[in-house]
Amino acid sequence: MKMITGGVCAAKGFKANGIRCGIRANHTDKDLALVVSDVMCTAAAVYTTNLVKGAPIAVTRENISDGRAQAVIVNSGNANTCNADGPEIARKMCGLAANALGLDPTDIIIGSTGVIGQPLSIIPIEKGMAELVSGLRVDGNSDAVEAIMTTDTRKKEAAVEFELDGHTCRIGGMAKGSGMIHPNMATTLIFITTDAAISSDMLQKALSTDVKTSFNMLSIDGDTSTNDTLAILANGLAGNPEISAEGAAFDTFLEALHCVTADLCRKMAADGEGATKMLECRVSHAPDENAAKTVAKSVICSSLLKAAMFGADANWGRVLCAIGYAGVPLDVDRIEVRFESAGGNILVCENGAGVAFSEEKAKKILLEKEIYILIDLHQGEAGATAWGCDLTYDYVKINGDYRT
Repeated sequence: MKMITGGVCAAKGFKANGIRCGIRANHTDKDLALVVSDVMCTAAAVYTTNLVKGAPIAVTRENISDGRAQAVIVNSGNANTCNADGPEIARKMCGLAANALGLDPTDIIIGSTGVIGQPLSIIPIEKGMAELVSGLRVDGNSDAVEAIMTTDTRKKEAAVEFELDGHTCRIGGMAKGSGMIHPNMATTLIFITTDAAISSDMLQKALSTDVKTSFNMLSIDGDTSTNDTLAILANGLAGNPEISAEGAAFDTFLEALHCVTADLCRKMAADGEGATKMLECRVSHAPDENAAKTVAKSVICSSLLKAAMFGADANWGRVLCAIGYAGVPLDVDRIEVRFESAGGNILVCENGAGVAFSEEKAKKILLEKEIYILIDLHQGEAGATAWGCDLTYDYVKINGDYRT
């Protein structure tokens, strides 16, 4: 596995673009993105578990019910959620893109992100479609990812190169998400492309398997969005024998996919709304995987722990507290906790009790931009990782006037 550049354009046969068409109120930010494959792809997706779902989710479900798609269109600035004409607008967006690309409207995946409950006008999208399509290029990934950002402060892309049966394959992805991010899936908008050949059934299996240890382990603020979508397109242009069943090739594909999704998770955690630090909680020696995941998510979601990390306060009691209310039967007297960063590693709890440690050293460790909370339960062989960020004053400021 080798991490490479290129995002959604890293895989062979994909082009992308992003423009400002006028959906957003400001006059500078891009707000419409398009990703297209040269050939038809197998497709798969997972969506938010929120009962309130954006219209683009319903339309995408319909469009990829046959396991096929060739393009993705996404807008920012308006979620197209809780609107009476939402599905109609989403289908019109697909139709505009399809007409410009010479595709069938049902072969388009669609996503929207932004304010909920405000009508989305089709006019700026219609006016911008010619520019969007004419600007498609093999290095257009950067413009595309910029166009799907809302409160994000940085672009989130990742790509990996790997071998399948002697063929060089690539998987790349782009994501947006800084707030309203919490399990379970999808926790943001993520679009992934690959030139590996894989059937739609196995692609869905890979995505549904991976999300359990990637985006379902990411939490910024405890709010699960209405528009969360994670979609993947596979065009097969790498030339490998199609993956149609489990086996060595499928396992390699899964590993490569997780390289991309885990990297995107870290980048989203680091760019949480108002965040100053990325938090990664690693749980080891748990009774089983479910226990490990539950504990890791409980800790990473703790508002008190997040606030302590913002203040560089080694308040390890908040870690134990979050473990205690996670609902997992554990022998608390065997738990060990460490804090780690580029500033060092420090033991703060052993056998469920505090140990003497240097507050000065702990402060140095917790002032870094990436903090690792290491929990050893000493009660099994399973492990899990979860990602999040600190809780700052700016989170309230950002969400206090998000709509206005």
